[in-house]
Amino acid sequence: MTPVQSAGGRPPWLQRADPEGIVMSARVRLARNVAGTAFPGWAGEAESRRLCRRLLPVLAALPPFAGGAVWRLDEMEALDRQRLRERHLISAELAGKGAGSALLVAADESLSVMVNEEDHLRIQAMAPGRDLLPLWRAADALDTAVGERIAYAVSPRLGYLTACPSNVGTGLRASVMLHLPGLRMAGEAGPVVKGLDKLGLAVRGLLGEGTDALGNMYQISNQATLGATERDLIGRLDELVGAVIAHERHARLRLLETQPVRVRDRVARALALLTQARVMRSEEALDLLSALRLGVALGWLSGLTGDQLHDFVLGVQPAHLQQEAGAPLTPDERDERRADWLRRSLAAVEWV
Repeated sequence: MTPVQSAGGRPPWLQRADPEGIVMSARVRLARNVAGTAFPGWAGEAESRRLCRRLLPVLAALPPFAGGAVWRLDEMEALDRQRLRERHLISAELAGKGAGSALLVAADESLSVMVNEEDHLRIQAMAPGRDLLPLWRAADALDTAVGERIAYAVSPRLGYLTACPSNVGTGLRASVMLHLPGLRMAGEAGPVVKGLDKLGLAVRGLLGEGTDALGNMYQISNQATLGATERDLIGRLDELVGAVIAHERHARLRLLETQPVRVRDRVARALALLTQARVMRSEEALDLLSALRLGVALGWLSGLTGDQLHDFVLGVQPAHLQQEAGAPLTPDERDERRADWLRRSLAAVEWV
């Protein structure tokens, strides 16, 4: 398997835009460890290298990775690592790893495996929408294929053993990414997040754990993995995600009924800044593009689609912007190039 530039085109989790502009994508991850081998946090570099050399041929030979790519972290530049993180293919933890850690990616990026992250294996499946069951089936099929070739660390009483106790049991983390500008504008995002936390769900930002909800995008996932089946965990998550989507719809309706001028002004200001600014940070760009996504969903803008906005989610981020430029850029150069690219890309957008 030969490394490829796995950062061109739109990844699977951004392939289909939700007409309401609420649901972005879904993901299922399975944490697995190899029996008789120290977890990555306790293993030395030599042991991690040995395990990686053992695992990569096994994984690369599986059908899902035919025509895909393998990335060895110690052979990657920082910019490549950042680009893969922006595409949600690696975590911040794996991005900071070196020798003995790797990533395998299917040709369409819908399936991937992180090697020697927090656990020996993190099997991941992603897709647009919120339908988690097909993703779990895809990840489970890959998990079964790997388990037939590699002995997992399993307890008869606890289930799959993981580096973090919160993942013990099924080892499953399912998540749905939602765009919630209505709740943010209504001042209700904070209470909703706190409520989800009390119900046993985790809420993170666009780039995962420890990140902010840039562009009003939130990842909602299960926390408990022990004492329930995968179907039960997914069913409960889907039910609560459905409730959050309903809250977002109601927040938008209330804002349009009570503060219509404020909502229109928010979209209008965002369009004005994006089509006139000469300097634009990525955080600001994502926030303003969130307002445009709301405007498109409400039917207020022409010359712009949800699919194009999906492209902008990646295009304004630092690593993807530099990939498009074909050269490393300083922060100031990135801000200028981002503003210029957005002005050109949004030149045809008009109010309906």
